[in-house]
Amino acid sequence: TKPPGALGVVEAVAAQIARVQNTLTPELRSCRLTLFAGDHGIAAESVSAYPQAVTRQMVANFLAGGAAANVFARTNGVELQVVSRRIAAGTRNFAVEPAMTAEQCETALRAGEALGVAVAADTAAFGEMGIGNTSSATLVAHKLTGTALDSLVGRGAGLDDAGLSRKQGILEQAARRTAAPLDARDALREYGGFEMVMMAGAMMGAARAGAVVLVDGFIASVAALAATEMAPPLRDYLVFGHRSAEHGHGVVLAALDARPLLELDMRLGEGTGALLAWPVLKCAAAMLSEMASFESAGVSGPV
Repeated sequence: TKPPGALGVVEAVAAQIARVQNTLTPELRSCRLTLFAGDHGIAAESVSAYPQAVTRQMVANFLAGGAAANVFARTNGVELQVVSRRIAAGTRNFAVEPAMTAEQCETALRAGEALGVAVAADTAAFGEMGIGNTSSATLVAHKLTGTALDSLVGRGAGLDDAGLSRKQGILEQAARRTAAPLDARDALREYGGFEMVMMAGAMMGAARAGAVVLVDGFIASVAALAATEMAPPLRDYLVFGHRSAEHGHGVVLAALDARPLLELDMRLGEGTGALLAWPVLKCAAAMLSEMASFESAGVSGPV
């Protein structure tokens, strides 16, 4: 029971969920977070504040249940699975050569799509872990949107000013290696990470399975941008969990015509923003399915 528009964005999300499920009484009962991990050759250029070994260490932390994503998932009753498909021992250094071959890119897309189709939940959320993947996402976004690099390059996991300047220079060098713009497959092949490519495929697969796709922050949004170029109907299934503090996220959200649910100055990744947004989605669906109307509740309407 409410005046029209009184619940703001929650109403728009409820309507989107209803369209995805093709019903006026939608239900969101389950969410699975799939967390993709991958090593990045660009990490050799010191574009991150942390060493590449952190990727494997954090995967062990996820498996042990000690990461922020684990805590948020447990708190919200979300199943978490960690995926490292080992398509290769990390990507190549895209400052000097393509990150992956066309065959590897296609393998990652198809593997991700198969995981998405088998999601076995009505909401599919995706997270990532990979030292260097903010640089990777920045170049993919640059090639897909044509936006200047200085509007996209951010501090990632916490670079200082000197580190940020170095990162900007390395990414400018890498960007000059190819013409702009690129299509989604070429951008992912040249600059993507295996976790990002698999995530793009998983989003397409989850939508095919009829799930709402809950998008996390900057890197997940870049994966979504690439995926929607390859499969435009996917956009109708995407709900954006939060606006990251990472510098380029606003550009990517604008390219997707997306309004995220939360803005909490987060930039951790791991799917943490999506996990925090999950209760909002559940409430939106329940509101549409369970809330009384003015008429059924015996409440007078406007005069």
